[in-house]
Amino acid sequence: MTIRTKSIVFLAAASALALTAMPQAALADHHGGNHAQSGADMTKTSEAAPLISREALFGNPTRAGGQISPDGQWLGWLAPVDGVLNVWVAPADAPDEARVLTKATDRPIRQYFFAPDSQSILYIQDKGGDENFLMYGVNIESGVETTLTDFENTRVQIVGASDQYKDKVLVGLNNRDPRFHDVHLLDLNTGALELMIQNDGYAGFVADDNLDVRMALRPNAAGGMDYFKVTDNVPADEPFSSTDLADSLTTNPAGFTRDGSILYWTDSRGRDTAALTATDMATGEVTVVAEDARADIGGTIRDQETGEVEAYSVNYLKTEWTALDAEIGAALDWLGERLEGQYGINSRTDDDRKWIVWNDPLTSPTRVYMFDRDAETLTELYTSRPDLEGAPLQPMQALEITSRDGLTLTSYLTLPPGTDTDADGVPEAPVPMVLLVHGGPWARDGYGYNSYHQWLANRGYAVLSTNFRGSTGFGKNFISAGDLEWGRKMHDDLLDAVQWAVDRGVTSQDKVAIMGGSYGGYATLAGLTFTPEEFACGVDIVGPSNLETLLATIPPYWEPVIAQFHERMGNPNTPEGLAMLKERSPLYSAQNITKPLLIGQGANDPRVNQAESDQIVEAMKANGIPVTYVLYPDEGHGFAKPENNIAFNAVTENFLATCLGGRAEPIGDTVKASTAEVVEGADFVKGLSEALR
Repeated sequence: MTIRTKSIVFLAAASALALTAMPQAALADHHGGNHAQSGADMTKTSEAAPLISREALFGNPTRAGGQISPDGQWLGWLAPVDGVLNVWVAPADAPDEARVLTKATDRPIRQYFFAPDSQSILYIQDKGGDENFLMYGVNIESGVETTLTDFENTRVQIVGASDQYKDKVLVGLNNRDPRFHDVHLLDLNTGALELMIQNDGYAGFVADDNLDVRMALRPNAAGGMDYFKVTDNVPADEPFSSTDLADSLTTNPAGFTRDGSILYWTDSRGRDTAALTATDMATGEVTVVAEDARADIGGTIRDQETGEVEAYSVNYLKTEWTALDAEIGAALDWLGERLEGQYGINSRTDDDRKWIVWNDPLTSPTRVYMFDRDAETLTELYTSRPDLEGAPLQPMQALEITSRDGLTLTSYLTLPPGTDTDADGVPEAPVPMVLLVHGGPWARDGYGYNSYHQWLANRGYAVLSTNFRGSTGFGKNFISAGDLEWGRKMHDDLLDAVQWAVDRGVTSQDKVAIMGGSYGGYATLAGLTFTPEEFACGVDIVGPSNLETLLATIPPYWEPVIAQFHERMGNPNTPEGLAMLKERSPLYSAQNITKPLLIGQGANDPRVNQAESDQIVEAMKANGIPVTYVLYPDEGHGFAKPENNIAFNAVTENFLATCLGGRAEPIGDTVKASTAEVVEGADFVKGLSEALR
């Protein structure tokens, strides 16, 4: 996590060159109804552990996303109203006087922040998962809501925010041309927009604390990015810095100091892992602030007054913070002595004396605190999921697995309760396993509480997540090792992780399922088509089946970086590239599927269109191969609504129980309570046909 001088810099666009991770799981504050078990293949110790309800794992949290306003006067958080997450605010000295500020009745609000002047909260929302995020503002005192970017088919991005001009922000809007985001100055009180830069080909911009755009980014022919200085909103003709393809995902500007004299970068040029560097804008001199041979520099904590880096993190197996400032170091040490497991900072006041801190103990629910640095007090604000108190949550193991060609694959394993009584990291007897594959693929799995790991482990499965080549965070060479390796060496890494688990005695060869979202869905389809005997079954969530059609239908605002997709996946504009994309597309090998397959898809998905699931389902039907297909007409790239997520997971755990012999709660009324349309194969999942009647 990066803690910058502004709390705003998180907003709307997912990283280009990333499809997604697993659909986000919302958690609930109550348990479900009667529990049932399927299969008799589990150890008695695992069966003895109480089932954790899907509601407790994937329903709404009681509270989430706690923040403090820049002036320290207000607290904010997300909490449900009639089952839908909304933004609540309360005086910082009277949290019990909270009131709901927003009025969402359909899709949950998942991202919000305080305006720099602390007078309003800002949030973004799309329609039905289409990812056309608009920005809304709600005045805290009056409760009046304003649509700040009132356009159709438009996606807002934050370009810059400031402590100097607290009532304004810089935003990017693609309402003129869906491919490019023009830069506007947005008045947060009036909603007035002033065009600053018309964008006719740039991938992004960087602003300073004066809300002056100082840099423009444009893709180059080498597959990387050119960086142009901007003066009076006009980019220079020639770049002052550039990257090639190898450094394109590991080199990025990371913001200016308050006075604009220093530009920080995460920079892998001339090295493998990304270092934190500082460029003197007057002289061009570059200083290395921090680097780590194991992994890229991750987040930073910046001085609220100067913008200088005070601490940085490295996430290899786990996240580790190193302080450069003595006072910040003392504060982090003080927290580390009192909080078990992982912790981090959600937000800070402008004077930096109060922090909102989250704590993930891993085997108990996340808690959020207010940390008063002067008084040295830690006041609990809420427990996100109190129904998980006392639940049999399992520890996660951080591992290193070696691929067949010698790469180190950082991985994470969770075992079913009661199966590892001597705590040596291996169950007493092999158990069924789910290989859970992350999306992106230019993303990564990490250490910490994971609702999918806990859910599947509770049902009796070992759960293994592996950072295969192409995953980010481990240097540019590890990413580049995945170039043009979709369905080949990237898939080999997953097979090597499974073999490691078999050799170690975690699982047996015939009891492994593969499951994932987006690229993880592709990996599932690749597993069942290219290596049909390796997995017992698969669960594909919004996964592409045809790489050619995937590249032809990506969102228009990804067009500036389409060349990188072509370089890393295959270029459909060349005969060789097109042939490779077809070869690596599971659709063309659908006839090879012999094992059960469950598919979940959002009808409004802008990244992986519904056609990606439709076409492989049709191919399987044409070949007489059974498949279960669940479609959500009001979802996009993953399932945002808790009732939809719970419904799909109800189907999934009963599907896995049928395939692997694990435990499952009955489907019950979950599917009827959602918008799910079971397009195909209700009879192939235990209890699904009955649940639809």
